[in-house]
Amino acid sequence: MNLTGKTALVTGSTSGIGLGIALKLAEAGANLILNGFGDASAALAEVGRHGQKVGHHGADVSDPAQIAELFAYAERDFGGVDILVNNAGIQHVAPVEEFPVERWDAIIAINLSSAFHTTRLALPGMRQRGWGRIINIASVHGLVGSEQKAAYVAAKHGLVGLTKVVALETATTPITCNAICPGWVLTPLVQQQIDERARESGDEQRARHDLLAEKQPSLDFVTPAQLGAMALFLCSEAGDQVRGAAWNMDGGWAAR
Repeated sequence: MNLTGKTALVTGSTSGIGLGIALKLAEAGANLILNGFGDASAALAEVGRHGQKVGHHGADVSDPAQIAELFAYAERDFGGVDILVNNAGIQHVAPVEEFPVERWDAIIAINLSSAFHTTRLALPGMRQRGWGRIINIASVHGLVGSEQKAAYVAAKHGLVGLTKVVALETATTPITCNAICPGWVLTPLVQQQIDERARESGDEQRARHDLLAEKQPSLDFVTPAQLGAMALFLCSEAGDQVRGAAWNMDGGWAAR
Protein backbone atom coordinates (compact mmCIF):
# COMPACT_ATOMS: atom_id res chain seq x y z
CA MET A 1 0.00 0.00 0.00
CA ASN A 2 1.46 3.33 -1.10
CA LEU A 3 0.03 6.48 0.48
CA THR A 4 2.61 8.87 -0.95
CA GLY A 5 1.03 12.26 -1.51
CA LYS A 6 -1.81 11.63 0.95
CA THR A 7 -2.13 13.46 4.26
CA ALA A 8 -3.48 11.73 7.35
CA LEU A 9 -4.78 13.49 10.45
CA VAL A 10 -4.88 11.27 13.54
CA THR A 11 -6.42 12.77 16.66
CA GLY A 12 -5.00 11.72 20.00
CA SER A 13 -1.83 10.52 18.33
CA THR A 14 1.07 11.52 20.53
CA SER A 15 1.04 8.09 22.23
CA GLY A 16 -0.75 4.74 22.40
CA ILE A 17 -3.19 3.63 19.73
CA GLY A 18 -3.10 6.90 17.80
CA LEU A 19 0.68 6.90 17.55
CA GLY A 20 0.68 3.25 16.44
CA ILE A 21 -1.74 4.07 13.63
CA ALA A 22 0.20 7.19 12.65
CA LEU A 23 3.40 5.15 12.38
CA LYS A 24 1.81 2.58 10.07
CA LEU A 25 0.40 5.29 7.80
CA ALA A 26 3.78 7.07 7.72
CA GLU A 27 5.51 3.79 6.83
CA ALA A 28 3.19 3.61 3.82
CA GLY A 29 4.26 7.08 2.69
CA ALA A 30 1.56 9.35 4.08
CA ASN A 31 2.23 12.80 5.47
CA LEU A 32 1.04 12.98 9.08
CA ILE A 33 -0.66 15.58 11.23
CA LEU A 34 -0.44 14.54 14.86
CA ASN A 35 -2.76 15.91 17.51
CA GLY A 36 -2.72 15.68 21.27
CA PHE A 37 -1.85 17.37 24.53
CA GLY A 38 1.57 17.69 26.09
CA ASP A 39 5.04 17.40 24.62
CA ALA A 40 4.80 15.95 21.10
CA SER A 41 8.54 16.00 20.35
CA ALA A 42 9.09 12.25 20.85
CA ALA A 43 6.11 11.33 18.67
CA LEU A 44 7.16 13.80 15.97
CA ALA A 45 10.65 12.34 15.92
CA GLU A 46 9.38 8.75 15.78
CA VAL A 47 6.95 9.41 12.93
CA GLY A 48 9.44 11.69 11.17
CA ARG A 49 11.96 8.88 10.87
CA HIS A 50 9.92 7.54 7.95
CA GLY A 51 10.90 10.59 5.92
CA GLN A 52 7.49 12.05 5.23
CA LYS A 53 6.24 15.49 6.22
CA VAL A 54 4.95 15.51 9.78
CA GLY A 55 3.38 18.21 11.89
CA HIS A 56 1.54 18.62 15.16
CA HIS A 57 -1.42 20.72 16.26
CA GLY A 58 -2.44 20.80 19.89
CA ALA A 59 -6.15 21.45 19.37
CA ASP A 60 -8.42 20.45 22.22
CA VAL A 61 -10.92 18.39 20.24
CA SER A 62 -13.65 18.96 22.82
CA ASP A 63 -13.82 22.52 21.42
CA PRO A 64 -15.31 22.92 17.90
CA ALA A 65 -13.49 26.24 17.44
CA GLN A 66 -10.12 24.58 18.04
CA ILE A 67 -11.05 21.76 15.65
CA ALA A 68 -11.72 24.43 13.01
CA GLU A 69 -8.25 25.87 13.71
CA LEU A 70 -6.78 22.37 13.31
CA PHE A 71 -8.35 22.01 9.87
CA ALA A 72 -7.25 25.51 8.85
CA TYR A 73 -3.70 24.44 9.76
CA ALA A 74 -4.09 21.22 7.76
CA GLU A 75 -5.31 23.12 4.71
CA ARG A 76 -2.64 25.80 4.97
CA ASP A 77 0.39 23.58 5.64
CA PHE A 78 -0.60 20.24 4.07
CA GLY A 79 -3.22 21.04 1.44
CA GLY A 80 -6.03 19.31 3.32
CA VAL A 81 -6.84 15.97 4.95
CA ASP A 82 -7.19 12.81 2.84
CA ILE A 83 -7.29 10.29 5.71
CA LEU A 84 -9.05 11.19 8.95
CA VAL A 85 -8.57 8.92 11.97
CA ASN A 86 -10.78 9.89 14.90
CA ASN A 87 -8.94 8.34 17.82
CA ALA A 88 -9.01 10.87 20.67
CA GLY A 89 -10.77 9.56 23.74
CA ILE A 90 -11.01 9.73 27.51
CA GLN A 91 -12.58 7.50 30.15
CA HIS A 92 -14.20 7.75 33.56
CA VAL A 93 -15.66 4.93 35.63
CA ALA A 94 -18.59 5.32 38.04
CA PRO A 95 -22.15 4.06 38.50
CA VAL A 96 -24.76 6.08 36.61
CA GLU A 97 -26.28 7.67 39.71
CA GLU A 98 -22.82 8.78 40.88
CA PHE A 99 -21.40 9.73 37.48
CA PRO A 100 -20.14 13.36 37.54
CA VAL A 101 -22.11 15.39 35.02
CA GLU A 102 -19.00 17.27 33.91
CA ARG A 103 -17.22 13.97 33.15
CA TRP A 104 -20.20 12.77 31.10
CA ASP A 105 -20.14 16.01 29.09
CA ALA A 106 -16.37 15.82 28.56
CA ILE A 107 -16.46 12.18 27.39
CA ILE A 108 -19.32 12.81 24.95
CA ALA A 109 -17.52 15.91 23.62
CA ILE A 110 -14.17 14.21 23.02
CA ASN A 111 -15.21 10.64 22.20
CA LEU A 112 -18.23 11.43 20.01
CA SER A 113 -18.88 15.06 19.15
CA SER A 114 -15.28 15.67 18.05
CA ALA A 115 -15.68 12.99 15.36
CA PHE A 116 -18.76 14.75 14.02
CA HIS A 117 -16.91 18.06 13.83
CA THR A 118 -13.78 16.64 12.21
CA THR A 119 -15.86 14.66 9.71
CA ARG A 120 -18.01 17.60 8.64
CA LEU A 121 -14.86 19.65 8.06
CA ALA A 122 -12.96 16.87 6.26
CA LEU A 123 -15.68 15.78 3.83
CA PRO A 124 -15.79 18.84 1.52
CA GLY A 125 -12.09 18.56 0.69
CA MET A 126 -12.31 14.79 0.23
CA ARG A 127 -15.23 15.25 -2.17
CA GLN A 128 -13.31 17.94 -4.07
CA ARG A 129 -10.18 15.78 -4.38
CA GLY A 130 -12.19 12.67 -5.25
CA TRP A 131 -10.86 10.35 -2.53
CA GLY A 132 -10.97 9.98 1.22
CA ARG A 133 -10.90 7.64 4.16
CA ILE A 134 -12.57 8.25 7.53
CA ILE A 135 -11.64 5.73 10.22
CA ASN A 136 -13.28 6.02 13.62
CA ILE A 137 -11.54 4.26 16.48
CA ALA A 138 -14.56 3.11 18.42
CA SER A 139 -14.23 0.20 20.86
CA VAL A 140 -15.71 -3.15 21.61
CA HIS A 141 -17.77 -0.90 23.89
CA GLY A 142 -19.38 0.41 20.73
CA LEU A 143 -20.86 -3.10 20.39
CA VAL A 144 -21.41 -4.26 24.00
CA GLY A 145 -21.78 -2.67 27.41
CA SER A 146 -19.85 -2.80 30.67
CA GLU A 147 -20.86 -1.64 34.12
CA GLN A 148 -19.80 1.81 35.33
CA LYS A 149 -18.82 3.02 31.87
CA ALA A 150 -22.06 4.75 30.86
CA ALA A 151 -20.55 7.74 29.10
CA TYR A 152 -17.83 5.78 27.30
CA VAL A 153 -20.23 3.08 26.11
CA ALA A 154 -22.82 5.64 25.02
CA ALA A 155 -20.20 7.65 23.12
CA LYS A 156 -18.71 4.60 21.38
CA HIS A 157 -22.15 3.27 20.39
CA GLY A 158 -22.86 6.74 19.03
CA LEU A 159 -19.60 6.72 17.10
CA VAL A 160 -20.55 3.42 15.43
CA GLY A 161 -23.90 4.97 14.50
CA LEU A 162 -22.22 8.07 13.07
CA THR A 163 -19.92 5.80 11.06
CA LYS A 164 -22.91 4.10 9.42
CA VAL A 165 -24.62 7.37 8.52
CA VAL A 166 -21.48 8.87 6.96
CA ALA A 167 -20.88 5.61 5.05
CA LEU A 168 -24.38 5.79 3.58
CA GLU A 169 -24.02 9.46 2.67
CA THR A 170 -20.74 8.74 0.84
CA ALA A 171 -21.69 5.32 -0.55
CA THR A 172 -21.49 6.30 -4.23
CA THR A 173 -18.22 8.22 -3.85
CA PRO A 174 -14.55 7.18 -3.50
CA ILE A 175 -14.81 8.14 0.20
CA THR A 176 -15.30 5.39 2.78
CA CYS A 177 -16.12 5.56 6.47
CA ASN A 178 -15.58 2.67 8.88
CA ALA A 179 -15.01 2.00 12.57
CA ILE A 180 -12.44 -0.20 14.27
CA CYS A 181 -13.53 -1.60 17.63
CA PRO A 182 -10.57 -2.68 19.77
CA GLY A 183 -10.76 -4.71 22.94
CA TRP A 184 -7.97 -4.44 25.51
CA VAL A 185 -4.92 -2.72 24.04
CA LEU A 186 -1.72 -2.50 26.07
CA THR A 187 -1.48 1.27 26.29
CA PRO A 188 0.02 3.27 29.18
CA LEU A 189 -3.51 3.70 30.58
CA VAL A 190 -4.16 -0.06 30.63
CA GLN A 191 -0.69 -0.70 32.06
CA GLN A 192 -1.68 1.51 34.98
CA GLN A 193 -4.64 -0.79 35.67
CA ILE A 194 -2.33 -3.81 35.58
CA ASP A 195 0.11 -2.08 37.94
CA GLU A 196 -2.70 -1.31 40.39
CA ARG A 197 -3.81 -4.95 40.40
CA ALA A 198 -0.20 -6.10 40.76
CA ARG A 199 0.31 -3.91 43.82
CA GLU A 200 -2.63 -5.68 45.45
CA SER A 201 -1.63 -9.22 44.43
CA GLY A 202 2.15 -8.90 44.20
CA ASP A 203 2.14 -10.73 40.85
CA GLU A 204 2.21 -8.70 37.64
CA GLN A 205 1.75 -11.69 35.33
CA ARG A 206 -1.29 -12.78 37.31
CA ALA A 207 -2.66 -9.24 37.21
CA ARG A 208 -2.24 -9.15 33.44
CA HIS A 209 -3.90 -12.56 33.03
CA ASP A 210 -6.82 -11.68 35.28
CA LEU A 211 -7.51 -8.39 33.48
CA LEU A 212 -7.64 -10.16 30.12
CA ALA A 213 -9.56 -13.19 31.39
CA GLU A 214 -12.46 -11.02 32.53
CA LYS A 215 -13.31 -9.98 28.96
CA GLN A 216 -10.83 -11.07 26.25
CA PRO A 217 -10.91 -14.83 25.49
CA SER A 218 -7.61 -14.79 23.57
CA LEU A 219 -5.84 -13.79 26.81
CA ASP A 220 -3.66 -11.50 24.73
CA PHE A 221 -3.66 -7.79 24.05
CA VAL A 222 -4.44 -6.13 20.74
CA THR A 223 -1.43 -4.00 19.74
CA PRO A 224 -1.37 -0.47 18.32
CA ALA A 225 0.60 -1.86 15.35
CA GLN A 226 -2.20 -4.33 14.58
CA LEU A 227 -4.74 -1.51 14.67
CA GLY A 228 -2.47 0.49 12.38
CA ALA A 229 -2.33 -2.41 9.94
CA MET A 230 -6.13 -2.56 9.91
CA ALA A 231 -6.32 1.17 9.25
CA LEU A 232 -3.86 0.71 6.40
CA PHE A 233 -6.04 -2.03 4.90
CA LEU A 234 -9.05 0.28 5.03
CA CYS A 235 -7.02 2.86 3.09
CA SER A 236 -6.18 0.35 0.35
CA GLU A 237 -8.06 -0.57 -2.81
CA ALA A 238 -9.02 -3.83 -1.10
CA GLY A 239 -11.02 -1.71 1.33
CA ASP A 240 -12.97 0.20 -1.34
CA GLN A 241 -16.20 -1.68 -0.64
CA VAL A 242 -15.82 -1.84 3.13
CA ARG A 243 -18.34 0.82 4.08
CA GLY A 244 -20.05 1.38 7.40
CA ALA A 245 -18.34 -1.57 9.06
CA ALA A 246 -17.68 -1.80 12.78
CA TRP A 247 -14.70 -4.12 12.68
CA ASN A 248 -13.95 -5.60 16.08
CA MET A 249 -10.36 -6.48 16.98
CA ASP A 250 -11.05 -7.72 20.46
CA GLY A 251 -9.60 -11.19 20.96
CA GLY A 252 -13.11 -12.66 20.92
CA TRP A 253 -14.63 -10.29 23.50
CA ALA A 254 -17.82 -9.59 21.53
CA ALA A 255 -18.20 -13.23 20.43
CA ARG A 256 -19.38 -14.30 23.88
